[in-house]
Amino acid sequence: MPLPPRSAATAVPGPRRRQPWTPPTGKPPLSARLLRSTWRGLPHRRHAVGWEPGLPVPAADGSPLLTDHYFPREQGDFPTLLVRTPYGRGLPWSPLYGLLFAEQGFHVVVQSCRGTGGSGGTFHLWRNEPADGQAAVEWLRGQPWFDGRLATIGPSHLGYTQWALALDPPPELKAMVVQLGLHDPHALFHAGGVPNLDTSLAVGAGMAYQHRGVLPLVKAMLRLQRRLGAVTTARPLRGAHRDALGEIPWLEEVMERPDPDDAFWDGADLAPSLDRVTVPTALVTGRHDLLAEQSLEQYRRLRRAGCDVSLLVGPWTHASALGKGLPDVFADALAWLRAHLHDDPSGLRPTPVRVHTGGAQEWRDLADWPSEPPAATAWYAAPGAGLSAYPPADGQEPLASLHHDPDDPAPSVGGRLLSRTSGARDTRAAEGREDVLVFTGPPLREAVEILGPVTARMVVSTDTGHTDVFARLCDVAPDGRSVNVCDGIAPVRADPGRPTGVRVALGGTAHRFEPGHRIRWQVAAAAHPRYALNPGTGEPRLDATVFLPVRLTVHAASALLLPEAGAGGSATPSPGASAGPAAGGRGDG
Repeated sequence: MPLPPRSAATAVPGPRRRQPWTPPTGKPPLSARLLRSTWRGLPHRRHAVGWEPGLPVPAADGSPLLTDHYFPREQGDFPTLLVRTPYGRGLPWSPLYGLLFAEQGFHVVVQSCRGTGGSGGTFHLWRNEPADGQAAVEWLRGQPWFDGRLATIGPSHLGYTQWALALDPPPELKAMVVQLGLHDPHALFHAGGVPNLDTSLAVGAGMAYQHRGVLPLVKAMLRLQRRLGAVTTARPLRGAHRDALGEIPWLEEVMERPDPDDAFWDGADLAPSLDRVTVPTALVTGRHDLLAEQSLEQYRRLRRAGCDVSLLVGPWTHASALGKGLPDVFADALAWLRAHLHDDPSGLRPTPVRVHTGGAQEWRDLADWPSEPPAATAWYAAPGAGLSAYPPADGQEPLASLHHDPDDPAPSVGGRLLSRTSGARDTRAAEGREDVLVFTGPPLREAVEILGPVTARMVVSTDTGHTDVFARLCDVAPDGRSVNVCDGIAPVRADPGRPTGVRVALGGTAHRFEPGHRIRWQVAAAAHPRYALNPGTGEPRLDATVFLPVRLTVHAASALLLPEAGAGGSATPSPGASAGPAAGGRGDG
């Protein structure tokens, strides 16, 4: 999104005389202090913390943006962290950022975006953030406690506000910490043309209610949970959320526009900032994070542009990274900020990338995350529900078929969701259904370790010409437990009965299949309510009232492509982790 050029007076701020500042006497909110006291594994407090709540800061259009200022109660200069959020300034942001970082020697400015948390104006998902971020920095320049050192930090949409500022980074911006961050709203609401139904509803609830306080949000989420079945099976789907969440006009707009080239999305994708940002940036995500693919794309593009960038990939979901993962995530952010605002690199890890490897349950320090498609091993769907190392003689041969009933669709189990069912789960119940195909390899004689993007390259046919193909990679333990590793979905449009190729991106991951385990590939025509159902008729999903049963057939040329670990650089266990045996061969196909 283009911004007007800065005036000569503000383009490169020169030295200025700062006015004396007398810190106010306010204490941080009791709720923040109580929650902070429950967290363990964090650094000891260095400073007592003060609080200035509800400061009106002018937005680009003059609307007052309510802003809370946390600060160390000490004499001296401290750098500033800017946190811009549409989710309110209370829990969890007040303790997570206001308290924790002010304790460590930072001014922390937590600002409610336009139209949220008491701020003036009207909220929009993306149109206001670049200009309002610049307005916030202009306000900071006039504060007597601002010493010219600035960084940004925050997760999810708080990451989006950082990328918005980075479109035209102010000279004071020395570092960014983008945690589980968004840069492309379209990809949040759509997966290759398939609406992310469960995610859209959860995001709608969060955007509409979280900035109003904890109690309204909890009530909204409970109401959505009680009515989720009715909302997600309504025909037509359009407007069904109103019974649970009320009117959220933008929610219908984003769901009904699956084409990223639709003019509606103009200016939404902030990827252009990724190709030219030179501000040192620390990225954090989780293997089961809703926005993991966006974080990995951010890393690849920043690395390619020559930016100083680090990446932390933990065993987390979108919600758990700042819960169970808080000690690791906070330590990573604090080390990055001290390195780039205090010129103290002593806390930085030895390599740019640290990844938690599933299966092995170990951290790996890597020289890089694969920036190009790495070498991949193909596992072919085989007769008898097997996986084979050898390509079939006749790739068009039908192998197996499933019957998809839109009135009883295959359920979503775990994965990259916002709901409480996200993450790693035992998928055996889903595998027992007649509408889920399962292809399983033999027990592995040696470990197989993968790092990078997993892809299903498939040949399928359908009797209606319209369906979805959902693919999931699982790790099957000797006791039969089948745990999801990664997954993806793609729509299919073809002549009825005619085999057609389809590529399903399952996302990037790091995982080790131990000896004795088996690799499993699941295939279905739905993962509901995670994704909106395909009506099987070619009609728009939000408006369809007729949904056809579908027969989906998988053909012999279909293969699961697993990226070989090591293609992105040497891997070593992180300090304190035990090294597993090197990734090597696999069992017979």
